[in-house]
Amino acid sequence: MNVYDFDKTIYDGDCTQDFVCYCIKKYPKCLVAFIKIIYYGPLFLLKIIRKTKFKEKVYTFLRYIPNIETTCDDFVSLNKHKIKKWYFVKQREDDLIISASPEFLINRFCKEIGINYCMASRVDIHTGKYTGENCYGEEKVHRYDEVYQRGLIDDFYSDSYSDDPLAKLAKNAYLVQGDELKGW
Repeated sequence: MNVYDFDKTIYDGDCTQDFVCYCIKKYPKCLVAFIKIIYYGPLFLLKIIRKTKFKEKVYTFLRYIPNIETTCDDFVSLNKHKIKKWYFVKQREDDLIISASPEFLINRFCKEIGINYCMASRVDIHTGKYTGENCYGEEKVHRYDEVYQRGLIDDFYSDSYSDDPLAKLAKNAYLVQGDELKGW
């Protein structure tokens, strides 16, 4: 099994940021929710609140989007071209994507490009509330273990050393910088 981070790894950019910008353009009313960032942003930066709580506050913009399911589908259709070409060369049937981005986006991208297995942050598509922790760093290992019980990872790919806990489980790990793959 090969395991991949998503954002800036096989996706050229950050799909959550792209989605937020897409929603603001399409539904300017979403900006109302971002007033919370003025309050919660500094609390997060000062480590008074955790990343999961901060992101949950950011995701309250989802409440302002009518037809959220259709909006997500449209976004993925418009952005699937951002999947990096090198991924399709390496793609295997048992690939796993594991990402901190919301599951409601990652699942759609995976379905669109033929990836059968994915894990991501469990965020309610209507409210922005998390079920569990943000799927980041050590949490990725916890999520992986829930399903695969420390099963073997052949190759692991990520753009960030924050994924070191998961990289340590792989036979081979690669740091992705743009379209370049380097040894971990």
